[in-house]
Order: sequence, then C-alpha cells, then structure tokens
Amino acid sequence: MNNMNLVDVLNEIVRINNDRIEGYKTAAEETDDVGLQNFFSQLLQTSKQNITMLDTAIEIHGGEATESTKITGKFFRVWMDVKAALSSNEHVAILDSCLYGEKTIMETYEKLLEENKEQLPDKYKQILNVQLLNLKDDYNKVSTKLASFQSLEKLA
Repeated sequence: MNNMNLVDVLNEIVRINNDRIEGYKTAAEETDDVGLQNFFSQLLQTSKQNITMLDTAIEIHGGEATESTKITGKFFRVWMDVKAALSSNEHVAILDSCLYGEKTIMETYEKLLEENKEQLPDKYKQILNVQLLNLKDDYNKVSTKLASFQSLEKLA
C-alpha cells in the first residue's frame, strides 16, 4: 500500500471517530442527566485516543489528519436529535441511538480492515484491531446502560 492510500484509509477511520465524538457531544447536550453526560464524555475519550494514534501514523506517512466528519455521521446526529425530541423517555432514546452509532462504527472498522487486509501493514492492522476491541467494549457499556434504563422504565 503506498503512503497516499494508507493515509486515505487512516483518514477514513479518523472521520469515523470524529463522527463518534460529535455524536456523543450531541447525546450529552440532549440530556440533563449529569450521570449520562459524564458517561458520554468518557465514551468519546476512546475516539480521542484513537485519533491521536492515527494522527501520528498519518503524519509519519506524509499526510495530514482530517478534521472532517462523514455525511452519515451528520445524519446520525440529526436522527438522534429528532428521536430524542419525539420520545417519551429521552434516556432510552438517546442510549438506543448511541448503541446504533456504536454498531455502525464497529461495522465500518471491520469493513475497512477487511477491504484493506492485503495492503494494510501489519502494525496498522494491529492498531486498528485494538481500537476495534476498545469500541466493542464501549458498545457493551452502552448496551448495559441502555438495559439498566429500560429496566427502570418498566418499574415506573
């Protein structure tokens, strides 16, 4: 894989993480629950760490890390805004949207890894696989938090 193709692939993953950061900022704004705001803040740290790693790799290969987001991320944030506004239980709606976003991000990582498995240098495959594991861990955290709020909703 030449440097420009590698930079393009890594920048695609930076965009995904930028989307995730924006999504969690939006989720935090959609709730007045301080506990959830802190939870979302912790989750977006994973993407900030991912971006820091990727920025370094991109610079090493002569590129410049993107600060943009994907259009799909923008649609995700708009969808979350609408769903939260229409929902009778904002916590469940926001967490459900976050879970959807986490699943989409993991699928995108997996797709990029699969599409580039022959060309991607091993050290970057390892970095991306570690990032994917961290994202899966965050997915599980969101899933657990959602289940907890759904249980509370049933009790009410």
